[in-house]
Amino acid sequence: MATLDAALDREVPVAAAERRRPGLGALFWLAVAWIAIVLLLALAADLLPLASPFKLTLDARRASPSAQHLFGTDALGRDILSRLIHGARISLAVGFTAPLLGTVVGTVLGVLAGYFRGRFETLAIAATDVLLAFPPLVLALAIIAYLGASVVNLIIVLGILTIPAVTRVARATTLSLREREFVIAARALGASHARILRREILPNVLVPLGAFFLLLAAVTIIAEGILSYLGLGVPPPAPSWGSMIAEGRDSLAVAPHVAFIPAAAMFLTVISINLIGDTLRASIDPRRSAL
Repeated sequence: MATLDAALDREVPVAAAERRRPGLGALFWLAVAWIAIVLLLALAADLLPLASPFKLTLDARRASPSAQHLFGTDALGRDILSRLIHGARISLAVGFTAPLLGTVVGTVLGVLAGYFRGRFETLAIAATDVLLAFPPLVLALAIIAYLGASVVNLIIVLGILTIPAVTRVARATTLSLREREFVIAARALGASHARILRREILPNVLVPLGAFFLLLAAVTIIAEGILSYLGLGVPPPAPSWGSMIAEGRDSLAVAPHVAFIPAAAMFLTVISINLIGDTLRASIDPRRSAL
């Protein structure tokens, strides 16, 4: 009886702690709703009753928001709402595809380096140190200026820049897993390295990398906006949020909405992705929560 009572005493605080664990919260669901709306609008842009994002209306330049143009027009008379929704395609495509590319490559390098160690680990870490030695945006500016501005080049360059961070996170997680009991047991039962990596290591590495991927996506959207603002993003007249902000800087004195609306869309999207990533990371490991 004494042993049973002691066991129950230990279980009660655990159950109470589980009950006290906070939920995802209203802000999390607001962020999810915003990202869902932006994604749906971007995917359905061609089906929506929107004006052409390339149509010039010179007699309605810098028009204020109205029933005809809900978000107004830019300096060339183009509908800002239409360009905002079509521009979301490019900004989100680059923002999610580039870190996905970097996550795939970085995960492979980090897991192999952390599991096998030795010379491969030394070479992998040295390669990431070389990339980290260059200022990321300066390196991106140099490469894109040489290769030319295009969506594919943006994705490749920004994807390469995310590899070092992902490699380090994957390697650190693998180092903490390779000597765990379940890995040692699988090795003792004669499992091959490939099976251990596929069944034991990789699933546990992907969990923290999922939340980290969202944080990288937020940073990549900002990086794409900066490059587009500097004229090294998607070539005009294709819209992106960064290029829309750049086009609106000359209209700040007379029509600030031309630049502020795409800037607000980028701000809300980035902060929503950050909030989702932080909340998911906190739910995976509450001790790492920064909220």
